Amino acid sequence: MTTSTHLLRGTAAYHRATLALFCAGFATFALLYCVQPLLPLLAAHFAVSAATSALALSLTTLSLALSLLLAGALAESWGRKPVMASALGLAVMLGLACAWVDDWHLLLVLRALLGLALSGLPALAMAYVGEEFAPESLPAAMGLYIGGTALGGMLGRLLAGLLSDLGGWSLALAGIAGLGLLALCLFVWLLPPSRHFRAQPLSLRGLLGNFAAHLGNPKLRLLFLQAFLLMGGFVALFNYVGFRLAAPPFSLSATLIGLLFVVYLGGILSAGWAGRLVVRFGARQVLQGGIAIMLLGVALCVTPWLVPLTLGLALFTLGFFAAHAVASGQVGQRARSAKAQASSLYLCAYYLGSSLIGYLGGYIWGHFGWLALLGALSGLFLLAMVSARKL
Repeated sequence: MTTSTHLLRGTAAYHRATLALFCAGFATFALLYCVQPLLPLLAAHFAVSAATSALALSLTTLSLALSLLLAGALAESWGRKPVMASALGLAVMLGLACAWVDDWHLLLVLRALLGLALSGLPALAMAYVGEEFAPESLPAAMGLYIGGTALGGMLGRLLAGLLSDLGGWSLALAGIAGLGLLALCLFVWLLPPSRHFRAQPLSLRGLLGNFAAHLGNPKLRLLFLQAFLLMGGFVALFNYVGFRLAAPPFSLSATLIGLLFVVYLGGILSAGWAGRLVVRFGARQVLQGGIAIMLLGVALCVTPWLVPLTLGLALFTLGFFAAHAVASGQVGQRARSAKAQASSLYLCAYYLGSSLIGYLGGYIWGHFGWLALLGALSGLFLLAMVSARKL
């Protein structure tokens, strides 16, 4: 198999595929994280604590994390594009349903089901990139996909904050689901069918063997640990910075808090840059550089002034998406076979970190305050920095 049959950077097919994957990443993260700036509103509306309100996100990412293992396995037999399109369509319908409920427990159930539906997308998108793009084009393509997730995360949060001030949290969720529907249509239209996917017969022994082989790879285990630590700390900071900014001395509205997610623009740029810098400096150096920038961002969030805190969030976001683009790209290169299952393990660790550390961050925030939360997150990122040295 020659690289001439793969998607090459600069061709029309390359641009269609990267735009389609950009739309997929956008919709996934918009639907997933649109509740984050709404957590203070949900806590007040349903009369629950900050940590309990975070379950609207943590349960979604937990069900996504656990379902990814099955989705990645089934995709080795069912293909890429059909499963991704079906998963995104179901997620859009569940997103619309969330906007019309007024019972806390039913909302949590729907959000958990939304995570289940979305599980058919991230691992398959990463596997598609690993299979269909030429090796020299892969880092840039992965960076564009990660950039789409950053844009989805930014606009999902920003528009949710704006719409909630206009018509409450239910209008916010409905609006984001509408954007997800538009992204789905573009994805189905633009994405070229898989040319290098080879279906494997469904076999429990084969599936477990693939998982065992990936977990037995020490380099992949380090990448899975990076995903858990970095994503967990990233979500924890953004989960509770809204509570921090809604309280004195800031006392910001939901719209202004949502506008702070414009810092995700830095993530869109850094994800693309990171893919190109890997070719020049190597994956380990770029990964460690991203983590160092995250630590600098956390340090600036200590201040009680809005401008340096906003700068800290921007640096934190820039560093995270650079590190994530590098680590996720390495998974596709390090996995010798069954790339969808390798990607699903990486993303399982990624979203488990989001669920567990994101929820536990609420306990630290509620009992010990903002500075204690930042200290705990700094410890996580230092551990990630040390483990990255072994790559």
